[in-house]
Amino acid sequence: MKNGKLQVGLIGCGGIANNKHMPALKDCNDLCEMVAFCDLIEERAAKAAKEYGTENAKVYTDYKELLKDPEIDVVHVLTPNVAHCEITVAAFEAGKNVLCEKPMAHCTADARKMIDAWKKSGRKFTIGYQNRFRPEIQMLKKSCEAGELGEIYYGKAHAVRRRAVPTWGVFPDKSKQGGGPLIDIGTHALDITLWCMDNYKPKSVSGQVFYKLGHLPQATEGNMFGPWDPDTYEVEDSAMGFIKMEDGSLINLEASWALNMLDSREASTTLCGTLAGAEVHSGMSYPVDELIFNRGHHGELTEERLSPAGNVAYFEGTHGEPGHIEARQWLNAIINDTEPLVKPEQAFIVTQILEAIYKSAETGKEIFLED
Repeated sequence: MKNGKLQVGLIGCGGIANNKHMPALKDCNDLCEMVAFCDLIEERAAKAAKEYGTENAKVYTDYKELLKDPEIDVVHVLTPNVAHCEITVAAFEAGKNVLCEKPMAHCTADARKMIDAWKKSGRKFTIGYQNRFRPEIQMLKKSCEAGELGEIYYGKAHAVRRRAVPTWGVFPDKSKQGGGPLIDIGTHALDITLWCMDNYKPKSVSGQVFYKLGHLPQATEGNMFGPWDPDTYEVEDSAMGFIKMEDGSLINLEASWALNMLDSREASTTLCGTLAGAEVHSGMSYPVDELIFNRGHHGELTEERLSPAGNVAYFEGTHGEPGHIEARQWLNAIINDTEPLVKPEQAFIVTQILEAIYKSAETGKEIFLED
């Protein structure tokens, strides 16, 4: 620390950095300073340094040079998915605390390398699942912990967009992202569902991945972010997973950027328990985020709705409060030597399940997971 503040370096200065991390860290200027910015495009790093950095903030195009700075305490890895592992491992070897954007990695093997490097380093590690900090998700988690739903034996993780294919960055590039909507937004819905159920013991996974609309020029009509290029679209447009847990409970995961379905429901979950159920409604079909409990009461079926909490704080071209709360609790975890809310072991299971869905679709077989 310098001047009583954590010194932060950012690796990757693209959309998620500008729309979530840098505004959030700026809000935490009582705890940290942004002193180094790295991007393959030097102009992008220089722009970020000018807007968010300290007066003497450094600009890099090689992350290895940034990691050599002994004064940097914290590194945020904000690159395309396939680069997460290499950079995170190197950051731990350099003695840095690391926040890596979701998902942890594009494959289980890389995620395991990241876990191993973290454990050897003795530093702090977390993954950017900011949706846990939304007020309705926090309320649902507390309800689950209090046993108000009873035994939760069935869940649905919703990440469905009717037409919202991202048309910027490297999202359609499979070689850099590892996949499409499943690994991009399905990861958030699965994280919320597993966390609220407090169940991280998957037994087997079946899934199907669809490449139906991405290459159809007419399918680009009405896309929220403008037409995408069907000739360069390499990833799936939708994917579905069927996850059996060791205790017999079940989770369905649905994810799409483009799907001919009216209900666009994203970063949402449905939980069914023996005493009650709960649903989170958020996404383009819902003007506000909402948490709805359902149960039997005095001989009738009832629904209990929380007051609207506002729009989902989710990466959609702006930044929202949950991303700021995430940053503050992460920095405080480092300063106070406590655990961050999002634990690496939990994020590892998410990556393991997502990879298994892709493998199941490729092989046509149910995938049994190892410990």
